[in-house]
Amino acid sequence: MRKLKNTLYVLTPDYYLGCKLDTIIMYDKESKEVGRIPIHNLESIVAFGYRGVSPSLMKLCANQNVSIVFLDANGSYISRIQPPITGNVYLRELQYQKMSSIQSLEIAKNCILGKIYNSRWLVERFIRDHPMQIDIEKMKRVSNDLAVCQKRVLSCSDKVALRTIEGEAARKYFSVFPEMILQKKDFEFNGRSRRPPLDRVNALLSLAYTLEVSMITSALESVGLDPYIGAFHVERSGRPSLSLDLVEEFRPLICDRFVLSMINKRIINKTDFKILENGAVLLTDNGKKKFFSEWQKKKTEVFTHPYLKEKMEWGLAPYIQASLLAKYLREELDSYPVILWK
Repeated sequence: MRKLKNTLYVLTPDYYLGCKLDTIIMYDKESKEVGRIPIHNLESIVAFGYRGVSPSLMKLCANQNVSIVFLDANGSYISRIQPPITGNVYLRELQYQKMSSIQSLEIAKNCILGKIYNSRWLVERFIRDHPMQIDIEKMKRVSNDLAVCQKRVLSCSDKVALRTIEGEAARKYFSVFPEMILQKKDFEFNGRSRRPPLDRVNALLSLAYTLEVSMITSALESVGLDPYIGAFHVERSGRPSLSLDLVEEFRPLICDRFVLSMINKRIINKTDFKILENGAVLLTDNGKKKFFSEWQKKKTEVFTHPYLKEKMEWGLAPYIQASLLAKYLREELDSYPVILWK
């Protein structure tokens, strides 16, 4: 079993990263050393609004199989530096063949089925746990609508129809997302807004989705798959389509649950956000610290994988799913087993 390692989050935009031997050195804008981190316990570095990293650190990260992800001040993805893809070249050849065959529809259907199933599970969880704080009838109607969408996915015969079903299910799900926000006064939500996020909830969701996609991209590359050749999402230059396919099952299961937990447990509050002149809502430095502290805790939570029946940390789930997809492409499995949470 792969061991879950840590992620170094660099939140101060003026820091520059270098290295000495196997240790990462952080420097402030006056080039004074402000911290040291051994690299052997890291799997990735995530930097906001970076000044840069030294070529020697890039080489060290490549040798130690540590990715470097750069995000802007909004938390939007800029680029990543990834060690060379490992794995058998024949696996990637299989991927290219099967992603252009009828099997790609089966993979896409499973990914969307996982998203809708887990979205419905989250709705049902709130119906069970918070009956006095939500519009129960509305939530039940949406749960039933999502169940219908699940059945339609199973009988779907082409990707155009599948995208229509996915869009309908997403609209239904987000129509009751405000019901699941128990601290409504400071966290109003009127639907998804991106690039930039226009409210506090969207700021949290967008950052969580960005981080999960980055983890899945690393996982796919670690097993030898090409994250840019997908089954459901339209291929576009620079777009990790396969990562976006696999993240679908994780959106409600990891990201949405995480954001709702931070809000409803009052871990984060309105003072942890700032509003820019263009209306964009961003986390403050203190807000980012809270977010990443809780995100790291979430990654270490243990669950039982419903297909493998083994206990593991949530942070390892992307690597497990990437491995299962590789097994399916090699015809070692009859289908790609998404995580259907219960």
